[in-house]
Amino acid sequence: MQLNEEIQRRRTFAIISHPDAGKTTLTEKLLLYSGAIDRAGSVKGREGAGHAQSDWMEIEQERGISVTSAAMQFEYQDHVINLLDTPGHQDFSEDTYRALTAADSVVMLLDCAKGVEEQTKKLFRVARERALPIFTFVNKLDRPGREPVELIDEVEELFGLHAVPMTWPIGSGTDFKGVYVRATGQIQVFERTKAGRKARVAGEGGLDDPEIKALLTPAELQQLRDDVELMDHVLPPFDLEEFLAGRQSPLFFGSALNNFGVAEFLEEFLAMAPAPHSRPLKDGGEVAVDAPFTAFVFKVQANMNKAHRDRVAFARIVSGRFERGMDALHVRGAKSIKLNYPHMFFGRDRVIVDEAFPGDILGLINPGMFRIGDVLSAAGPLEFHAVPRFSPEQFVSVRLADPGARKGFLKGVQQIAEEGVVQVFWPRGGAPLPILGAVGRLQFDVLQHRLKTEYACPVIMEPRGFQMARWLQGGWPEPSRFWGELVEDSEGNPAILFENDWQRRTTQEKNPDLTFLDHPQ
Repeated sequence: MQLNEEIQRRRTFAIISHPDAGKTTLTEKLLLYSGAIDRAGSVKGREGAGHAQSDWMEIEQERGISVTSAAMQFEYQDHVINLLDTPGHQDFSEDTYRALTAADSVVMLLDCAKGVEEQTKKLFRVARERALPIFTFVNKLDRPGREPVELIDEVEELFGLHAVPMTWPIGSGTDFKGVYVRATGQIQVFERTKAGRKARVAGEGGLDDPEIKALLTPAELQQLRDDVELMDHVLPPFDLEEFLAGRQSPLFFGSALNNFGVAEFLEEFLAMAPAPHSRPLKDGGEVAVDAPFTAFVFKVQANMNKAHRDRVAFARIVSGRFERGMDALHVRGAKSIKLNYPHMFFGRDRVIVDEAFPGDILGLINPGMFRIGDVLSAAGPLEFHAVPRFSPEQFVSVRLADPGARKGFLKGVQQIAEEGVVQVFWPRGGAPLPILGAVGRLQFDVLQHRLKTEYACPVIMEPRGFQMARWLQGGWPEPSRFWGELVEDSEGNPAILFENDWQRRTTQEKNPDLTFLDHPQ
């Protein structure tokens, strides 16, 4: 198959939502309908453990939350789908922001009772900044929820995005009967089935179909007629160009837990979602998808295979055909490397691949060489726009439960810090242990758990009063001209930790010759 044909087959997307909106459940059901798994929570042909396939980390399985993005590739209807299941919890939003740099489109998942929640707003803004086309899936229709028109108005008011219903719910909660498919005029009737199995369609037909008239009460049928008339006269028709330009969002209703509306959404998604396309460069140019091979690292993960203590760098292919064993320039390191052991992932499970194409996510064994944002290129030196980095807002000091475990602690912190879970700051005075910073406090819980289980190094963490970090350009301030604590990050960049905004403002005023940055350059 030719390169362009392979590119057109691919769809690479991320799912974003507020916690508990059903994101991981939707992910599982998309895998179920594609045939990638044969029951929710299990890989096809393997024994599952009753937890989400995308939530492969031990702490995720224990707490029932996603704390790291997962890359999964599967095929459906002659398409190759690269799905990025991202953390919903705000404490892990950095991981989601980075995953969005690897996506070509986004599915925004809403709880029908709660609508647009705070974390959804933040993630939407990031998707919008990256000009990603956005699908909207309203979930949990089998539970009581808000009126569809109210949800549509909320999306438009908050995001300036025209939400165009592709389906329309009939009833809600215990009275949820199904959805009206706007494009065909058909009605799909909802039947509750055992979780983990594909839902059956009890009846299909237009508003005048005798079967539909038998399934809906006269009041329900009249309400649906009124809703359809409202949609046709008030809401705009779906326009693919408007969607790809980020001005429209196709809106779907369903219940991921009960498998309703998921298959229909997946088929519409394949028809509407963009294939991989050219990507802009930092210098203002762009790389076309049919150019020689390029890719960038958006995620680093340690200990996916506990037996080998390996580290994996996840790289999104931007252009060209990748072939196992090929040479590529590691741009930051300014040297050519041979890519001998590329993997494709399905949660924790992996297979070695011989070739891959734009939109695919490669897992590269990382012996400490790769960092987030690194570029691999067969087209010479080039630089894509930076992968987002954020200033931490929470800080802790660390004490070792076993003072003799310092070597293991430093190794573990270094490797986990490479993933972006925490940032490491060394006090300038030469303290034996670092100060750790993170966007959210739950990240420290993950770090503490992983140090104990993956590195046999239990630690005690003590909160520090710092609220922000600022990186310095131009040298260090004089002793009498700063408030806060002078530190160096893990790469030796100078920074100051501040307890409040007054300290930051005063230090900046006293040092006009220095530049203060939210993140290292």
